[in-house]
Amino acid sequence: MRILISNDDGYFSPGITLLAERLARLGEVTVVAPERDRSGASNSLTLDRPLTMRRAANGFWFVNGTPTDCVHLAVTGVLDFLPDVVVSGINLGANMGDDTIYSGTVAAATEGYLLGIPSLAVSLASKAGRHFETAASVAVQMVERLGRSPAKQPVLLNVNVPDVAAGELAGTEVTRLGKRHKAEPVVKVQTPRGETAYWIGAAGDAQDAGPGTDFFAVASRRVSVTPLQVDLTHHTQLAMVESWISR
Repeated sequence: MRILISNDDGYFSPGITLLAERLARLGEVTVVAPERDRSGASNSLTLDRPLTMRRAANGFWFVNGTPTDCVHLAVTGVLDFLPDVVVSGINLGANMGDDTIYSGTVAAATEGYLLGIPSLAVSLASKAGRHFETAASVAVQMVERLGRSPAKQPVLLNVNVPDVAAGELAGTEVTRLGKRHKAEPVVKVQTPRGETAYWIGAAGDAQDAGPGTDFFAVASRRVSVTPLQVDLTHHTQLAMVESWISR
């Protein structure tokens, strides 16, 4: 099996190092990741400048661009083979609900999916980062499952793993995305030069977090696996908008 790994935390992050080590047991691993933390980069491609790709001492490749750039460059211009699977992670922090719109972790996996490759985004659902090993084990199991029983069509799976020891997991649940409350306001600060600068506010708390959602599964110490799609069409509003336009 040929496995392409990326992330949004940067090629030096502990999550991607452990992921590469564990997945190397299943086949040939190539790591192409951003040169720095690109959390929140979403599905952006760098079109206003050329990109460079360099190799680190540990064998990882790093790109001066976004997570999407990394997967796009690897698949369409650098690798002389098509990966069997793209795995993005292990992200430090959850990517659930509305987070998936902004997530660079999810974006790297999405690019693989758009290029016709089964893809996983794997996140450790905590900022404490105590149990990366648990998330790595889950990722290995998911990739093994894809190897044993390939999906009939490309899949994009968003995987969130509770930050607990593997023995404390209560199973795995296929979920839908929940929703968050409105984000917190921006935080204003004064620079040493007397200018006003802004930090983006924290994400809102979970709002739609009942049974069946990714939030509920993780809170119940279950691995959340959410199949995602890229179609943003609001299908239930097609008739309404058609009626509105025709007035």
